[in-house]
Amino acid sequence: MSVHKEVKRVTTLTLQEMKQRGEKIAMLTAYDYSMAKLIDASGIDVILVGDSASNTMAGYETTLPMTLDYMIYHAASVVRAVNHALVVVDLPFGTYQGNSIEALNSAIRVMKESGAHAIKIEGGQEIQESISRIISAGIPVMGHLGLTPQSIFKFGTYGVRAKEEKEAERLIADAKLLEELGCFGIVLEKIPATLAAKVAQEVNIPIIGIGAGSEVDGQVLVMHDMLGITQEFAPRFLRRYLNLADEIKTAVNQYVDDVKNVNFPSEKEQY
Repeated sequence: MSVHKEVKRVTTLTLQEMKQRGEKIAMLTAYDYSMAKLIDASGIDVILVGDSASNTMAGYETTLPMTLDYMIYHAASVVRAVNHALVVVDLPFGTYQGNSIEALNSAIRVMKESGAHAIKIEGGQEIQESISRIISAGIPVMGHLGLTPQSIFKFGTYGVRAKEEKEAERLIADAKLLEELGCFGIVLEKIPATLAAKVAQEVNIPIIGIGAGSEVDGQVLVMHDMLGITQEFAPRFLRRYLNLADEIKTAVNQYVDDVKNVNFPSEKEQY
């Protein structure tokens, strides 16, 4: 039997045990009660309340406009729906970089006001003081290396990261540092599969990939992307399991037609 099915609630320890047993970890984003309830009931291990809500829920071009208050709102909505999965929440841009006391206060607000189980932050060596301070308060931290969307204006592109040897070496060093600092896991985004495999082998904490190949300990996708709700985003790593955009449009078109033609409501649908 899988580790995941032996426990009522997935914890950071569960994920560690899954890595040790070679059981892959499945992670998806969610931002609201209704979708989180469906995803949780479907057996997902980890739900990420991502700052990708900035794109999927609010329509911004980047994740940078997301505020701590908005993240707490989305996280609290998700937590109220979840009975099984570990809920991890992104600290948004500007709430942890360069000021470890502010970082701790941000993390405390997320945990107290949303009821989430852990936070995720982007970066390595440059934010180690923030990570240490948050973990010292007893708050679990998941790292995020590779393509870090909050730094998109520094990168200037959403292209693959760490293709050059120098950046790859820095990424490996950062992954080992995050483990030493006490992070319970790391998301690796859009890096070469061979590099991601090496990281997963060289650290003892779970490595979750998005565009990082299959030799890591688990995978994460944005729920709106994998369900085919968003259509304008089609990177190589994305597999669409449904095409909900077309199905929703078809249903709404039918509803509009039925209302206009007085086919809805029927006699059976009224009092």
